[in-house]
Amino acid sequence: MGWKAPARRFAQRTSDEADPLLGLINLFDASMVLVVAMLLALVGKGSLADVAARLSPQDVTIVTNPGKPDMEMIIKRGKKIEKLKSTGDQGSGPGQRLGTAYRLESGEVIYVPEGEGSR
Repeated sequence: MGWKAPARRFAQRTSDEADPLLGLINLFDASMVLVVAMLLALVGKGSLADVAARLSPQDVTIVTNPGKPDMEMIIKRGKKIEKLKSTGDQGSGPGQRLGTAYRLESGEVIYVPEGEGSR
């Protein structure tokens, strides 16, 4: 008889039904699944650049894939977000020369505007 009583007490202590923390662990697991699903939906809806532009409180301009056929510009001014896609077309037509751009040996590009007196 002395042997069965301690075994019963031990069995009661390790029973899953008596542990109140198991419910909290299940809630934590469920909330983590919900957070991951929300993040996947947010990233799947748009590109990472879109997400960064939406979360920033400042005005933002982001260029993705610069110089390539699938280049995009995302411009955020205040609460308005504008997405511009490259068409690959080159502009043509009448206009006036505004200045000259020079690429230095360091790779830096400098724009020199033409003044009224330099013509």
